Amino acid sequence: MPKVITEWSGNIAILRLNNGVVNGISCELADDLAKAVNAVKDEADGLLLAGGEKFFCIGLDLPSLLELSRVEMRDFLYKFNNVTFDIFKILMPTACVLSGHAVAGGNILALACDYRFASFDDKKIGLNEVKLGLPVPYLPDMILRQVVGDREAKEMIYTGEFISFGEAKKIGLIDEIYPLQELEDAVIEKIAKIAKLYKPAFLAIKENRIEEICYKYEKNYKLKSEIFLDCWFNKQVRKLLEKAAEKF
Repeated sequence: MPKVITEWSGNIAILRLNNGVVNGISCELADDLAKAVNAVKDEADGLLLAGGEKFFCIGLDLPSLLELSRVEMRDFLYKFNNVTFDIFKILMPTACVLSGHAVAGGNILALACDYRFASFDDKKIGLNEVKLGLPVPYLPDMILRQVVGDREAKEMIYTGEFISFGEAKKIGLIDEIYPLQELEDAVIEKIAKIAKLYKPAFLAIKENRIEEICYKYEKNYKLKSEIFLDCWFNKQVRKLLEKAAEKF
């Protein structure tokens, strides 16, 4: 069974995470998501990223990833960062459908999309990396600052606290909250409406929005990844990660 299932609503592609209740980001999920994005990028007019109703995505699949060597973890990190970057820069309107918690790596995938639409005010979103001894990866750090501004991003990243979807809407991290039964249809309608606009104009606008972040990421991602790996393999950090893995 693939870890990402591709569905279609007209010419809008829906990529649905399919890795158990928590949708942990494993090597297999990163591979399948990359394949799914590549398969639809030239066919779809818009893209939706969706997950489960309890968890959109809990983040990195710590139990499996903690078994990797540094070389293997570097390879995984490259794949995950690369597919996140591919979603961020794909030249079509994109949205993330959040019917469940979106934390850590789940928040990262949500940030890669143009829009984030949610259900349930009390579900959680956030980047808790610092509590585990890790830096927020370079790309989502930059995207978050663009989306909510440096002041709000600083508070989220420095404290590592999760916030509710309702709180996230107030700071602009989530665009709109809908009843669960209306959520996915509303998001499809939004993306389909944008996809009908004159495509060359939309593409130019999106390229302008992502240009600076793309330039910085491509210039610096290798160095930033090594900093992340240095933290990941620190003995003190490993204890924190192993404790967190027990929750999976």
